[in-house]
This record gives sequence, structure tokens and C-alpha cells, in this order.
Amino acid sequence: MNLGGLFELDNKVEREKEINDLMISPAFWDDREKADKLMIELKSIKSIILNINELTNSVDDALSMLEESNNSDICSLLEDELSILKDRVDKLELETYLNGKYDNSNAIMEIHAGAGGTESCDWVSMLYRMYIRYTEKNGYNTILLDKQDGEEAGIKSIMFQINGNNAYGYLKGERGVHRLVRISPFDSNKRRHTSFAAVDVIPEINNDIDININDNDIRIDIYRSSGPGGQGVNTTDSAVRITHIPTGIVVTCQNERSQIRNKEKALEVLKSKLYSILLQEQKEEVSDIRGEIVSNGFGSAKRSYVMQPYRLVKDNDSGYESSNVDDILNGEISEMLEANLKCKKE
Repeated sequence: MNLGGLFELDNKVEREKEINDLMISPAFWDDREKADKLMIELKSIKSIILNINELTNSVDDALSMLEESNNSDICSLLEDELSILKDRVDKLELETYLNGKYDNSNAIMEIHAGAGGTESCDWVSMLYRMYIRYTEKNGYNTILLDKQDGEEAGIKSIMFQINGNNAYGYLKGERGVHRLVRISPFDSNKRRHTSFAAVDVIPEINNDIDININDNDIRIDIYRSSGPGGQGVNTTDSAVRITHIPTGIVVTCQNERSQIRNKEKALEVLKSKLYSILLQEQKEEVSDIRGEIVSNGFGSAKRSYVMQPYRLVKDNDSGYESSNVDDILNGEISEMLEANLKCKKE
């Protein structure tokens, strides 16, 4: 059985050779950030090549034994092994969907409360918890960049970075309006409420991209950090808000103790946002980078999470449905993310 063609093995072998040739250069480590990203890519490619070769050999051996054996017990065992191998092939095939320009990048996520007031602020905190639980289960690490608490409860808006291989590739499909239907814990009459939150996802872009920000086009405000983070964070004017006047984009960062580092990180995020907008204008990359812009309220929803009067999570992009609402809100979203990837590939 030839799995090489299915997984574009020749291209991966060629890319492995390209990176190995780059590593020979004495200047390879001059740009440490770029070198680290190439090393991560190389590790991923080597793993895929090894898995393809191992799977090809295992499938061929199992098929040969299945054809030659007349023993029903052995045939049953081999059929079970082939089923396991099929699952491995499916998982490996999923990785081939992550071939977008920035799929292997870190992801920067934002969640904003929409229509629904306090209900929506609580919904933002639930979504944030869902994504954090997902990252913990899958070996990613997260950095909180900015957080604005709701007036009464929950979170009004939050921005965080998810670091790890293919973080953006897996999470880019989460962009859109997420709708929650439940009996409100804030309503003494126990009525059913509908809440909305908008999720945005952009890739962390390398510093070597050609995005020039004119100093006259930005306004920088310094203020005291409002969120948790230790005594040093809360007692100094270290938080930074950068407004890009031509586009109206506002980026805030208050995670770092240093005002300088907060400013640097805010500028990095602003560059990523501006670069994503630039790519939007290039029609061939619009859908891959940002997708369609939708409103954060009634009449538009990427996904619905219904807890009353029945229990169902339905993704309108991929058609994925599940009644395991509690598990999904607890971070078990891998199957749903994979359904999104397969949908985009088709």
C-alpha cells in the first residue's frame, strides 16, 4: 500500500533536505526566532515521514498476512490491527490539512462579549475556560495579554496567545460568533437567555514581515494594569494601549511587568492584525486568514451551544453536532476542530 502519494511524501522529504541545508550555514542561528521555528517545522516533518514509512510497512505486512492466512483467529486479530492502523492513517491525514501559510504558527485569540450584557460577559469567561482547558489537554501553553472584566460578572473582553505547533492551524476555524442558550444563573425568575460572544483568531506573524507603522498613525496610552498578576503589575502604570488611527484597531497589553515589554508585545499584535488585513485584500488568501466578517449578535452564529430546552452543540460551518455540551465546555473540542479542518479541506 502506497501512503507516500496520499501524504505528499516526496515534498516533505524535499523540505527536510532544504532545512538541513539551511542548518549548515554558519548564519543559521543569527536569527534565533526564525531558527527555532524552522527546527519545530523540521521536527514535525521528520515525525510525519517516520510515521508514513512505519504505517506503510505495517499496513503492507498486515494485508499480506490477511491474504495468506486461513486461520479465523489470526484473521480476526489482523482485522483489529488494520482498524487501528486505519485510525492512525486518518490522524496522519488530518495533519496534511494543516498546510496553510501560517498553520504552524502560534495563535492569538480574542473573545468579546456581544448582545446579552452580563450574560454575555459570563459566556466569554466560559469560552475562555474552554480554550484554556483544550490547550492544557493538548500540550500548548498560553499567555494572557489583556483582560477587561465585566461590570458585574464575567469578562467583557480578553486576548491571549496560544503557543505550540499548529496552534493557529487547529484554532483558526473558531473565528465567528458563538451563541449560548441556557437558563440564566443571573435571572431570579429562571428564564431562558441567549448570549453571544465573538471569537477572533490571527496567527502570530514573524518579526521579519514588511509592515511599517508610522509613528504619526498610532496613539499610545499608558495606564495602570487592572487584572491579576502580582503586586508589581498592579501598582505601576505598565499597561499599554495602542490605537492605529487609520484602521481604528485597538490593541492593549498588560501581562508584562515592564511597560517597555508591554509596548513591544502590543506592537507585535498590531503588526499581525495589520498583516492579516493586508492579506484579506489579496483575494486568494482571504478565507484562509480571516474569513467572512460577521456581526456579534442575533442573526449570525458560527456555533450554537444549547443547554435548554435540549442539549446540543452545533457548528454551522462543518455541520458537526454533539449532545456532550458539558464535555465540550470542559475543553473536549478536538473532534470539533478536526471536523472544521476536514470541512475546509473539502
